[in-house]
Amino acid sequence: MGCFIVPTVGAVVSHVCEKRMKKSEKHGQGHIAFSTKLGWLTKLLAGGAFLLAFEHVWHGELVPWFPFLTATSNPADTAEMLREMATAGTAMLVLCIAVWGVMLGVAHHLENKAIAAEEKV
Repeated sequence: MGCFIVPTVGAVVSHVCEKRMKKSEKHGQGHIAFSTKLGWLTKLLAGGAFLLAFEHVWHGELVPWFPFLTATSNPADTAEMLREMATAGTAMLVLCIAVWGVMLGVAHHLENKAIAAEEKV
């Protein structure tokens, strides 16, 4: 019902951090800037939030008129919505961060491999 809000907040926080880091960042040779890597996380979280929001639109739980979330019109449904945010929303957030962590590991490995290849030449 409202689980897409959790990864959306994560995407906003990640985007703000990315923009702030980009201002003070120095680029190292052969390394991807960390602000770029934060951009990857922002895109993953925004994509996850979009998929969850689309699913809610599909099931009629998210509508284009006030109160937008149908669960907020009934207190019993609001409790269910908060439970779903805590479970499904947090699961999507953790999954996106885990995938991002794997991406960082692969990128680090490829960066080191490229630097080692340059040093041999």
